[in-house]
Amino acid sequence: MTDKIRVLHTIRQGKIGGGETHVINLIEQLDQNHFESLLLAFTDGPMVDKMRARGIKTFVVKTEKPFNFTKWSDVEKIIKENKIDIVHAHGTRANSNSFYAAKKFNIPLVYTVHGWSFHPDQSFIIKKIRLISESQLIKRSDLTICVSNNNLLDGRSHFNIERATVIRSGIDLEKYNFNSGLSELRKEFHIDETNIVVGYIVRITKQKDPFTLVRAIKLIPENLNLKFLFVGEGDLKEDTIALAKQLKVYHRIIFQDFREDVPDVLRTIDIYSLPSLWEGLPIGLLEAMAMKKAVIATAIDGTKEVIEHMQNGILVPVSCPQALADAIIMLANDHKLRKSLGENALKTIEKEYNNERMTKQIEDIYYKLSQGRDPLGK
Repeated sequence: MTDKIRVLHTIRQGKIGGGETHVINLIEQLDQNHFESLLLAFTDGPMVDKMRARGIKTFVVKTEKPFNFTKWSDVEKIIKENKIDIVHAHGTRANSNSFYAAKKFNIPLVYTVHGWSFHPDQSFIIKKIRLISESQLIKRSDLTICVSNNNLLDGRSHFNIERATVIRSGIDLEKYNFNSGLSELRKEFHIDETNIVVGYIVRITKQKDPFTLVRAIKLIPENLNLKFLFVGEGDLKEDTIALAKQLKVYHRIIFQDFREDVPDVLRTIDIYSLPSLWEGLPIGLLEAMAMKKAVIATAIDGTKEVIEHMQNGILVPVSCPQALADAIIMLANDHKLRKSLGENALKTIEKEYNNERMTKQIEDIYYKLSQGRDPLGK
């Protein structure tokens, strides 16, 4: 091969969350001798700055609306001027604003589903609209990648998905290496070395259900010597702080803005908590597991594929503060269990969720599409 395959990765926003971390990991891991990655985000943010600093050609077409046809010509221009070979849309909103241009130029379109845009808590009308939208996007994609088996099965239970495969998201085990690096963050956060720290490292949004964790903290005795570290931004952050003050647990929580040094943050904590309402495959959970942390997560979607209850983590019901509190108390009182869960968590990541394996699977898809071959071998 003499010419590199030029891949335009499109993502809904420039802020950093699970889907954005997946894209960063993929771009960094792709064989640069054979692939040139370009990035299109539909908002500004730290992800855009990070990719530009690393020499990745990055574009921003500002819109927070799905199917915003007024922006489609901007996407067309980027594809045409940069001679793109493949468009890889990550997420529903990105695909809704990318598919038209890809199809106009007859360029292969790959759609990675990081969790469907329809959820159980939506109204009938909203969910119906989302189902129709997803079915149309899948029809226009040359291949749909689901990040978990549950995601694929959930989609197929609602509409026909013929051209799809499952590629689980991977973690960079060099970056997320519990043996490397030093962390002085306990001093920075004024956390005593004797404290057991529960981490909640997310975009603080409805999906991640911060209120349930705050209510769980209210149910946990203060004499357990626990500290709670909330790291991230999001539209529910101020409401979460207000609830913590209302329930008189604010003094037990350390609120931090988004940080780049996630591995160091994870070294600082003892327990990772993710009480999400829905997930495709939560990258933050995988990162915590790679760092040998005992994890507590809700028994939902792709999370259930990763966590085997009481083997490599703990599963709790959705929106149940008491169950979450009980799990935190159990782990706080049992160092041996925390250690066992953490060790098994790392083994799970090493076997099933490493970045190298994920990237090679995606590279194979790119090769086949660029050669006009069927990536599914049909």
